[in-house]
Amino acid sequence: MLNSFWRNAYSSSRQVLILSSLLTVASPSSRTLIPDLGHCQPKKFGTMATRSDLKKKMSEWAFAADQTLITLPMDGEKRNFIRRDNPNVVFSETYPTPFQNKAQLVCVSSEAMRDQLDMDPSEMPLDEDFAEWVAGNKVIKGSIPISHRYGGHQFGHWARQLGDGRAIMLGEYINAEGNRIELQLKGAGPTPYSRHADGRAVLRSSIREFLCSEAMHHLNVPTSRAAAIIVSEDAVMRDIFYNGNAKPEKCAVVLRLAPTWFRIGSLEILAKSSETDELKKLIDYILKNHFAHVKPARHLEKEDWVLAMFANIVDSTAHMVAKWMSVGFTHGVLNTDNLSLASITIDYGPFGFLDAYDPNYIPNHSDDSGRYDYESQPSICLWNLGRLAAALTPVISKEKHEQLQYILAGFLESYKVEHTKLFCQKMGLTFDANKLDSEKELVDLLMAAFFASSADFTQSFRDMSETEIDGWQVKSCSEKWGLAKLSNVKKFQKFVETYKKRLEEEKIPDTTRMQRMQEVNPKYILRNWIAQKAIEKAEDGDFDLVKLLEKILSNPYIEHKEAEEQGFSGKVPDWSKDLVVSCSS
Repeated sequence: MLNSFWRNAYSSSRQVLILSSLLTVASPSSRTLIPDLGHCQPKKFGTMATRSDLKKKMSEWAFAADQTLITLPMDGEKRNFIRRDNPNVVFSETYPTPFQNKAQLVCVSSEAMRDQLDMDPSEMPLDEDFAEWVAGNKVIKGSIPISHRYGGHQFGHWARQLGDGRAIMLGEYINAEGNRIELQLKGAGPTPYSRHADGRAVLRSSIREFLCSEAMHHLNVPTSRAAAIIVSEDAVMRDIFYNGNAKPEKCAVVLRLAPTWFRIGSLEILAKSSETDELKKLIDYILKNHFAHVKPARHLEKEDWVLAMFANIVDSTAHMVAKWMSVGFTHGVLNTDNLSLASITIDYGPFGFLDAYDPNYIPNHSDDSGRYDYESQPSICLWNLGRLAAALTPVISKEKHEQLQYILAGFLESYKVEHTKLFCQKMGLTFDANKLDSEKELVDLLMAAFFASSADFTQSFRDMSETEIDGWQVKSCSEKWGLAKLSNVKKFQKFVETYKKRLEEEKIPDTTRMQRMQEVNPKYILRNWIAQKAIEKAEDGDFDLVKLLEKILSNPYIEHKEAEEQGFSGKVPDWSKDLVVSCSS
């Protein structure tokens, strides 16, 4: 079950066709299951529950009585030391390593605390036990911390056992809405899967993950969430550019939330190691706890349920990556161990948002070949899903292996439909799936203009949303700087001519177009230079800018006076071109 809290419930005609065809072709313990909330309506941006029963202190808050994850194959070894090959387990009991210096709260997401953890965001952060808990210094009653063993293809090559090297699962919580949430600390110390690393995360990468998780949620992108971030004076050595110039950096921890942290690599490690019993147990768990809503209505074999799950993952992953493309987001390290089975964005490392439009944009300093650049994300997700299909073959009869490939073949069409729909919405148009080819032609016209002009992706769309269409021919303008660059290429003029005809056909007044566009095209995104300013201040002990960004990015579609004063919708400064982001964190 994919909780609607993290992702919109969707009803795709493509998915229905896949499942109908699948079932036609396919015909010849005491766990508490997660309730199916797949038909719940997503919350509107900026809304918060206002309940009187919110917990104000950690002493009032508790994990679910039934901890289902620990019913999966557990490591018999309780000591925390590195085990390069640790077969026949899914989890290892792993307690956080306390900091030597006092932990300090940097920032919290009031909405995540309130709506997902039932915590009072005005009171809970004042409780000293809260910061100690987020830091991993205290483990509360009912918590059995664990780290997850998984594998993965990294940059196209099988890397064998990987696992949670610095992330520790604290436990499962069922909130007031009935959603089961898995809480995880990132940066809480070494685990059996740290591979000779220290298990810590530094402040700069933790701030980026905290802010981007919440920013993506408010951009309506399926994502894990971040409830809080702490920092300690404890230091670790990091070599940012991998050039031999390591330096000490402050340690930080992010409290992360997700309906599940299982990823493609969770199944890959078991399939490739021929651990079939463990693979079956894990798949059974995932089906019952996360994909109950796709269980075939008719009494069929379990492998048909597995196929239906795969069809759901293929379709929803296509939707997720289309959403990334629509907001200019580039993940940066799309290894199979970083692609969620819940089709939510996880593991924010060397990510980046497009500034000047560049289909070959590479945010990851370590990606020398450009494997994970912006335009390659759909094809990489498809490649990764192929690895998932391979991991499922041990639990499916050979006669039905072909169906995995049939389902996989639907990815590109599903992506094409969703991508075209999202970009039509960005243009203020009503998407018509019956005219998909002509709809896509219009989108392609606009993207050709972006490519020719290298105009700023986010600012250009926002400028179009705030400017009457007869004023789009902007030669030079300090305020409409994105549109000014875009309008200076002939391809844009060709687009405008076609676009105007479309608006006339739909009888969309310009005021309506502008309003529609402003509702889906953000005024603010987490640009690298903006994040860097917040990081530099935070490293000096000033967290005000981190808190301000959390507030702004929680409502990115309206103008914020403080954001304008900081120049967050202004031209990207030249110095930001020298910023480098890597996996070193």
